[in-house]
Amino acid sequence: MKITLLLLITCFSNLFASAQPDPVLMRINGKDILRSEFEYSYNKSRSLSALSPQPSTEYVDSFVNAKLKVDQAQKMGIDTTDAFRQKLAGYRAKLVRTYLTDTKEEEQTARRLYDEMKTNGRAEQVQLMHIFKYLPQTLTPSRIREADLLMDSLYKALTAPVPVRFSDCVAKYSDDKKPFWVGWLETPEEFEKVAFSLPKGSISQPFYTPQGIHIVKVLDRKEMPSFTEMRSDIEHRLAYRQERDKEVQALISKLKSTYNYTPVNAAIEELFSKGETTQPLFALNGKTFTGSDFKHFAISYPRAIQKQFNAFVLKTILDCENDQLEQKYPTFNLLMQEYKERLLLSEIRNREAWNQAPTDEVALAAYFKAHQSHYHWDTPRYKGAVLHCIDKRSAKYVRKRLKKLPQNKWAECVEQTFRTSSGMNVRMEQGVFALGDNPFVDKLVFKKSVNLPSVESYPFTVVVGQKQKGPDSYREVYEQLLADYQNFCENLWIKRLRASAKVEINQEVLKTVNNH
Repeated sequence: MKITLLLLITCFSNLFASAQPDPVLMRINGKDILRSEFEYSYNKSRSLSALSPQPSTEYVDSFVNAKLKVDQAQKMGIDTTDAFRQKLAGYRAKLVRTYLTDTKEEEQTARRLYDEMKTNGRAEQVQLMHIFKYLPQTLTPSRIREADLLMDSLYKALTAPVPVRFSDCVAKYSDDKKPFWVGWLETPEEFEKVAFSLPKGSISQPFYTPQGIHIVKVLDRKEMPSFTEMRSDIEHRLAYRQERDKEVQALISKLKSTYNYTPVNAAIEELFSKGETTQPLFALNGKTFTGSDFKHFAISYPRAIQKQFNAFVLKTILDCENDQLEQKYPTFNLLMQEYKERLLLSEIRNREAWNQAPTDEVALAAYFKAHQSHYHWDTPRYKGAVLHCIDKRSAKYVRKRLKKLPQNKWAECVEQTFRTSSGMNVRMEQGVFALGDNPFVDKLVFKKSVNLPSVESYPFTVVVGQKQKGPDSYREVYEQLLADYQNFCENLWIKRLRASAKVEINQEVLKTVNNH
């Protein structure tokens, strides 16, 4: 009998949960997560990985991991800092404008913008590396000029007939060394304009943003999906358009009806004739607004009295709608929560798994040693140097000298031995070269038939080094190793979070995701 009763209670609970319009799908460290929140996150993830979307059951793990990270960030108080609150308030201000418009006007404007961006080949997201020098506002003009000259020289080296490697310049010169994805409204407008206009694999000229000076390389692009999938993101973009101010006016008449705007004509006439009144001017959503409220507003808005009053009414109505947005529009609430959690995830990930790795030489070397077999190359590479010389004698001599030295002494030897009062007699390119990286290595080492570029003033070129099947040092595979090590650190962090977390998932509700 007890078993039968328990089964009945369990079945009834499952039936009740599935019958709710938005049931609790999971509970993470005591916090309820509704099905709608999970569906929003899952469906957005699917739209960004349309070629290989995860089934909802597999997406659960990554969703829970993200929530655990956010929970830790909140326990650390990251969401209480002034910088965090300012970013969140700024995002809400932009997002609010996308809701305070007439929906028909909104769709027409969004459609025009989508068509314009698609015609111009805009991507939804781009993956970048950049050579970045932070320039504070207090920097002297001479220091800014130094940064400008440095970036110009780097750009010339990156676009030379035999270019230097972009990743090498990032590692040596950039204040930000890791690749990253960016979407709309996540970076300053100056940065976004350049980043989204470049095709995959291309490099920008140096350009300024409020943060500093950049040279950007686009590593990958996620192209734009359909208008339906993109509309909510396009609405963010519309916040910058002046035509939105006209659309706001189209909404006011609707909101007056929604919130039962009731003017007191006698008081309004008194205000217009005398310039002030103590009487109630109008009621909105059950609240009365008086001449004193208007007077306080008018101090900060010096205009003719009628324009002041019209602006006061408009602001009051929009403020009323603004206060209701989270309750009135579930999507607005989800967008705000998504942005808040994205900020928290970025900060906590940097603290726990990302920021320390690029500077932890000992840990990177140890990780490389433990996993060295993972970094063997499919085809041999050439570890050595390409030496462009002014004459045959210099070419023969430098090759002979470098063969007797370890490779970490080569640059010093060339600098000390071949620098003259008129310049360098030998120009060296040192590194690990795969087929296709350097035309001189392709021809002289890999014996490929290629057209060699002319190197002005250095007509004789020789190589010194050796072929090898895998790297000797983590620095030879720095970018790949760094990404692997950061993932390793993040996985350890997730294991720690999981070990102390309490996660409950309602499997019956999970089965109804996108199926109710």
